[in-house]
Amino acid sequence: MHSKKRLTHSLLFFVFLSIGNAASALAAELRYTLSMPEPHTHYFEVEAELSGVKKNHIDFTLPVWAPGSYLVREFAKNVEGFEAADKEGKPLRSEKIDKNTWRVYSNKADVVRASYDVYANELTVRTSFLDASHGYVNGTSVFMYPEGYQDLNGTLAVKPHKGWDKVSTGLKSTGNFTYTFPNYDILADSPLEIGNHEVYKFTTAGIPHEVAIYGEGNFDPKELMADMQQVTEQAVSVFGELPVERYLFIVHNLQRGGGGLEHLNSTTLQTSRWNYGTEAGYNGFLSLVAHEYFHLWNVKRLRPQPLGPFDYNQENYTDLLWVSEGITSYYDDLLVRRAGFTSPQRYLDIIAGSITSVESTPGNKVQTVAEASFDAWIKYYRSNENSRNAEVSYYTKGGVLGHLLNMEVMEATKGEKSLDDVMRYMYERYYKQLDRGFTEKEFKEAVEKVSGRNMDAFFRDFVNGTKTPDYNSYFDAAGLRLVNINEGGKAASWGASTVVSDGRVLVRSVSRGGSAYEGGLNANDEVVAINGYRVGEDLDSFVNRLDIGDTTEVVVAREGRLLTLHIPILKDESVRYRFERVPNPSSVQQKVFNEWLALDNS
Repeated sequence: MHSKKRLTHSLLFFVFLSIGNAASALAAELRYTLSMPEPHTHYFEVEAELSGVKKNHIDFTLPVWAPGSYLVREFAKNVEGFEAADKEGKPLRSEKIDKNTWRVYSNKADVVRASYDVYANELTVRTSFLDASHGYVNGTSVFMYPEGYQDLNGTLAVKPHKGWDKVSTGLKSTGNFTYTFPNYDILADSPLEIGNHEVYKFTTAGIPHEVAIYGEGNFDPKELMADMQQVTEQAVSVFGELPVERYLFIVHNLQRGGGGLEHLNSTTLQTSRWNYGTEAGYNGFLSLVAHEYFHLWNVKRLRPQPLGPFDYNQENYTDLLWVSEGITSYYDDLLVRRAGFTSPQRYLDIIAGSITSVESTPGNKVQTVAEASFDAWIKYYRSNENSRNAEVSYYTKGGVLGHLLNMEVMEATKGEKSLDDVMRYMYERYYKQLDRGFTEKEFKEAVEKVSGRNMDAFFRDFVNGTKTPDYNSYFDAAGLRLVNINEGGKAASWGASTVVSDGRVLVRSVSRGGSAYEGGLNANDEVVAINGYRVGEDLDSFVNRLDIGDTTEVVVAREGRLLTLHIPILKDESVRYRFERVPNPSSVQQKVFNEWLALDNS
């Protein structure tokens, strides 16, 4: 009896304590100020102010990676001059306690202001940049968060450099370059373009879209907006809804550039400024638009379990990047085709090229696509001379597997359903209904549900194994046959990539299974002579005269020593594919072909 009363009193105490803590949390506020008074120095000045929290110390942490780009980039390396003060400006003692965390001894001050500079001179979609022409901010590389208070809502005040009159971001504006965010995740996931860039607009599915373009380019704004609208409409049609109030494209036109990074209601794209002038370049940009826009659903909402909520301090491992990135790669060219910008034949050539790329990569027989997904953190962004021999791209192979899954579904349902139905089911089930990430087992079950077929062998052999698919057994559903143009050829294999520098022939890489690999040629070797003759820029003429079965004498310089290698010349086993239509396709094959390639079925 007495113990029960003590327990009741304890529970009441914790209830009141919890209410008190909740009230304290509600009173807490987080405010950031971003300044750039001397942009030519590449320094952003940042102030993070936490109020309403009285603690002995507060830890401010800068993430080590950017969601969507699976590499620890150590953003803290660019931080300088960290200082802290209370609301009166009285300095507070601080110290760095690990590679990306600064501890402020706040002594229960009601307001703590942490200020620091960030050196930003790397213009990629994953990093931040500032110079005399503009500023670009990727949140995780600039904004620290106070540990334990990532769920606080707050404000960001941007102070553009004098003469800059535009800020484009997915954050909600309250005017005067001030923005609000519900939590740190949203702040980190909302890049900013700051300067005098051009802003264009279009509407898709009733939702306003803005396109902030930095840099000159050979594009027609009216035409580009209309074409981007068509591509985005095709993406919306897959899922049936557009779950944002507005959407922002940030586009950087650079001398050399390429790539994109997805965000919750925005994306950043980079391209070569004169890339719009050719059909291949223009459609390539539209494909990039489609890829990053499709991530609005696939990744930012429909996601593998480990990809959210994020741990910003370390790797977040998943073996499903082949779905997140690879299936998105399947859709990027498909959406451009559905929008009518790519001819059916050109689209088939793109697919055949992707299959050629996968099957010509020696690492495809070494690393599974699931392993490639998991090891992205240590391999994909850190390629070396042996990467092709040991790895496969989860982008390219994932896209190829997307085509096979689509054919499986379309063949099983006689063209009535496709991979679209799988993705729509996954989105409804795991994002809208369960509001959680999915597993490989659940993705496999979704394919089985839509197709009505058991997919054990597919996932065992092609996702978690390195078996070569019988491509024709899949594409026969659309009345297509994949043909290896190189089959029956009698070309000799050399198998080494070289570059000529100052008249010296330097080996960059050798391909597993090729003549050079089997004969002991190494990356970084200098090829001096072949069969007794000095070589230089005429190396190709020597290689083209090699005959299968010969043994070639190659003199190389390796670490200052001259070595003689005897290289057996093997047959070139590389593949190059193209699609051909089967004669007299059945009505079902024709229907699948037409539905897949968005052709008129009449």
